[in-house]
Amino acid sequence: MAKNRYQDDSGPSQRQLRVGELIRRTLSEVLARGDIHDPDLNRMSITVGEVRTSPDLRIATAYVLPLGGKGQEDVIALLARNKGELRRIVGKKTGLKFAPDLRFQLDQTFDQMDETRRMLSEDRVRQDTEDQ
Repeated sequence: MAKNRYQDDSGPSQRQLRVGELIRRTLSEVLARGDIHDPDLNRMSITVGEVRTSPDLRIATAYVLPLGGKGQEDVIALLARNKGELRRIVGKKTGLKFAPDLRFQLDQTFDQMDETRRMLSEDRVRQDTEDQ
């Protein structure tokens, strides 16, 4: 039976990582400079933490967070509303053969780091780590 190359659990390829980082930098630059024709989006400072691409590079999921963490749902709605313009700009600036379909999700990395710190500061866990 043929191996399904899209279900391989080896993680993203070098190409996926490279293209994801290229898209992340491009999105960050565009959002920081205010190249979008939406004044509501230009007023916000948005951090693009990571971009993950599908194996065929047709879909790019950007993990974003507004500066300060306030207005998270508004940011996702504004980015979704301007998805077509962002896609056009990303395709033009990156020089990719196909501009990927952009999807936006909230970046939970900072919340996970805070939870990990909280867990590591508990007395029970600290006692286990100090005994070694």
